[in-house]
Order: sequence, then C-alpha cells, then structure tokens
Amino acid sequence: MSIRTLKPEEFFIQEEPYYEPVGDERVVFEAAYRNQLPVLLKGPTGCGKTRFMEHMAWRLQRPLITVSCHDDLTASDLVGRYLVTGGETVWVDGPLARAVRSGAICYLDEIVEARKDTTVVIHPLADDRRVLPMEKLGEIIEAGPEFCMAISYNPGYQSVLKDLKQSTRQRFVALEFDYPAAVMETKIIVNETGIDSDLAGQLVKFAHMTRNLKGSGLEEGASTRLLVHAAKLVKDGVNPVVACRSCIAEALTDDAEMLTAVQELSASVF
Repeated sequence: MSIRTLKPEEFFIQEEPYYEPVGDERVVFEAAYRNQLPVLLKGPTGCGKTRFMEHMAWRLQRPLITVSCHDDLTASDLVGRYLVTGGETVWVDGPLARAVRSGAICYLDEIVEARKDTTVVIHPLADDRRVLPMEKLGEIIEAGPEFCMAISYNPGYQSVLKDLKQSTRQRFVALEFDYPAAVMETKIIVNETGIDSDLAGQLVKFAHMTRNLKGSGLEEGASTRLLVHAAKLVKDGVNPVVACRSCIAEALTDDAEMLTAVQELSASVF
C-alpha cells in the first residue's frame, strides 16, 4: 500500500465561487483573519456556510482544507497517526496538521457531530497559543499567521447533547447565517441554474411555506441548496411539482402525512 500526501497547492480554489453577501460577513471574516482569530459559522443546513468558506479562501488566496465531521471522527483522524506501508511504519499528518503546517484555512463542518476529544484538540489552536500538540510525535506545531481555524454548526438542529460548549464557543468570532431574503434567494437560484426568474420566485415562495412548518411537523424547511437542486431538474424539463417532491419534500420528511402536506403546498404554488 502506498500513501500519497496531498500537496497544499491542491487545496487552492482556482475560480471564484459564486457567493452573494447578505451582510458584513466578508468584512468581519477578513478582519478576523488578519488578526489571527478563529471563526465560527452558525446557521441552518444549506444556507451557504460552506460556499462562503470557499469564497473567502479564494478571496484570501489560501488553500482550504475541509473536514466533514461525523460521529466516528477522532482526534487522530484530524491530527495524524502512524501507518504501516511497505513494511515500514510512517507518520501521516491528518488534515488539521497539514493545514497548520502549510498555512491553510481548516474548516471543520458541523463540528458538534464529531467526538468530544476532537473538540478538545482544536482549543490550543483557537486561543492565543495557536499551537497544535502532536502527542504521539512529542512535537508542538506553531501556527503561522496564514493559518485560520473555522468551524460551523447548526444551532437550530443540534440536540442538547450535541450543543457546542461555552469553552469552545468563546474562543471564536461568530458569524450567524440564515436563508437570504426572497429577492436575494431568487437571484441566487437564477445564477446557479439559469432557470427563469419567475419560476425561481415560485420556488422561493414554496420554500417559505415549508419553513413556516418548522417545529410543526418539520425539523427543517427547504434550504437554498434544495431549491437549487429542484431548479436544476425543472431547467432540465422536469415538472416543477415533481421536482419539488423529489428534491424537497422527500428530503425533508418520511412522514406520510407531512409528505402529503408539503406536496399540496407545492401544487398550490405551481
């Protein structure tokens, strides 16, 4: 088995990702970056947090290393571990260590989904120390001025057991994200898919209807991401009601009654 280590230049974003600012989030992020402060993005699923990070990495001309956190993600997965290859035991850096060494932006998406020991690992990087202890190597890596730590989570979705601790939250500059205003969201859908603006507006109207059901049968309403998915199918000739069912209703719930209710909403719009 051979081990290939990705080079920092492979994480640079070559073309500008489309992103519509909804406030002063770009200004705040750039100021935090210049002052070597970590950034926390919080907001609902599919509202543009990851796209924002890609856009900022492009603006700052820094490589972006993204980690999608999950229940099985351990501290070793982030920092690194010894692996046996070709009869030899070699150390392989994890994504966090690679980001620190190369001065990249490390983005931990949905941080609360990871195991608790993972959160503890980022604490020394997210305060004045800006170091990453490599216990298995007996080494401490100091982060350079180009390195940036960013994390995200969805406070409206997480349970009490998976909330972000104050000891972690208070290390970060926080940016709150939400779904854009209707006019802006329509513009985003048109730009992303090339769909007619009237149809895009109808999709946004439908999305607002589903968002009004949050807490009344739905855990989440239709995200901008789901609207883009539906718009792409409509652009390809799929009936809007069918596209809304496949891309939005079925993605939001498995409850038969709620599915029927959401489909009736889409039928009323289209």
